[in-house]
Amino acid sequence: MTAEDYWGVEALAKGGVARRKGRGRRDPLWARILVVVGSLLMISAGTTFVLKDVVFGYATRSVKKEDLLPAEQGKHASVNGAKNLLLIGIDPRPDQNPNDAIRSDSILILHIPASHDMAFLISIPRDTWVSIPKYNNGKRTFNGGKDKINGAFAEGGLGLTGKDQRGHGTKLLAATIRQNWGITFDAAAIVDFVGFQDVVKVVGGVDMYVDQRTVSVHNGTDAHGNHKVPFDQRDNGRGGTDLIPIKGVTPKVYEVGYQHLAAWEALDYVRQRETLPNSDYDRQRHQQQFIKALLKKIASKEVLGNPSMLNKVLDVVGRAVTIDTGSVGLDDWIFAMRNIDGDRMLTLKTNNGGFHQSPENPGAEALDQTTLELLAAVRAKNVPAFVSSNPSLVSSS
Repeated sequence: MTAEDYWGVEALAKGGVARRKGRGRRDPLWARILVVVGSLLMISAGTTFVLKDVVFGYATRSVKKEDLLPAEQGKHASVNGAKNLLLIGIDPRPDQNPNDAIRSDSILILHIPASHDMAFLISIPRDTWVSIPKYNNGKRTFNGGKDKINGAFAEGGLGLTGKDQRGHGTKLLAATIRQNWGITFDAAAIVDFVGFQDVVKVVGGVDMYVDQRTVSVHNGTDAHGNHKVPFDQRDNGRGGTDLIPIKGVTPKVYEVGYQHLAAWEALDYVRQRETLPNSDYDRQRHQQQFIKALLKKIASKEVLGNPSMLNKVLDVVGRAVTIDTGSVGLDDWIFAMRNIDGDRMLTLKTNNGGFHQSPENPGAEALDQTTLELLAAVRAKNVPAFVSSNPSLVSSS
C-alpha cells in the first residue's frame, strides 16, 4: 500500500487530523448535492427557508424508512460516539417469485470512529460459515443452525414479501453478526442494485476502469445478434457452480481499460463472480468501484448543473435505498458525517482479499485470524489504531 492510499490513519489513531499533502479539503458528495439543491429551492421560491430542514427533506424524500434492526440495536438517542452501520446489497432478479428467499449479495460494516472524520468499510464474505440464531418472523420459525452468512437474510424474510421481508431479513442478519462477533449496529441500509441501474439510466451511463477481463455468465449474443444466456449453470455438489458453454452463443466480455458502460452493462458487470479468479472478492471490488464511479458522475457539473436531471437522480436513488436510522434522525446522521468524503473512506480487505476455506464446510469460507482481530477492533471501537498497526488491510481500490 502506498502513502497515497494510506494517508494518515496513524495520525488519526493518535488523535491528530490527517490530510493528504498538496490537496485542499473537499466537501463530501452529499454536501455538494444538498447545497446545490437547497440553493435552487431558495432561488425559485424567492423567500427564506430553514436550509437544513428544507434541503434534507428534499434530498431524502424518496428514501424508504423502515424498521430493520432488532429491538436491542439502533436505539441510541444520540449520534455522538463511534458508530456501526450495517449495509446490505441485494440483487433480486426481475422474474423472481415474490415469496422466494432473497440472499444478501453484499454484507458490509461501515465503522465510523468517535471523531466522525473518517470511515472504514469492511466486507463480510457472503459465503462465510456462521452460526445463525433461532428466529420467528411471524409466519415461520427458523430453528437456527450453521449456514453461509447470506442465508441469514434469506431465512429471516422467508415466506414474507416487501417491507416485512426486508425488515426480518435484516434483523436476523444483524443478530447473526452479533452472535458470531459481538458487533451491534446503530443504523442499517439496504441497497437494491437493480434500482441503481435506473440511476445509471438517468445520468446516461457511467465511466469506470475495468481492472480485469470479465466474462458475463448472464448476457451473450447468437450469430444473428439476438440476446442469449451464454452458459448453463449447474451446481457441482462441492459448493460451487460449473459453467457449461451454450453452443453458438458468444458471451459479453468486459476488457481491461477505461470504458463507458450503459445501465444494463454496469449492472451486468457488477454481478459477475463465477468467471473471476477470486470470485466474490473480485465482485465486491467491482461493486465498490462502480459505486465510486457513479457518485463521481452524480457530482459532475453535467448532473449538479442540471436541476431537472438532479431531481430525477435523487428520486431514483431514494427508491433504491431502504434505511433504518435508529432513534437518530437522518438529517442528524448526515450532519454528523459531514467531514467524510471519498478520500476519507477506507476500504479494508478481509481474508487478505482471497478465499479462505472453512474447515467445517469446504464450499464455504472461514475468516482468517487478522480479519477476526479486525472485527474485534470494530466491537471494541478502536479500528483506527488497529488499522494503523496493520496498514496492509487497506485496499488500493
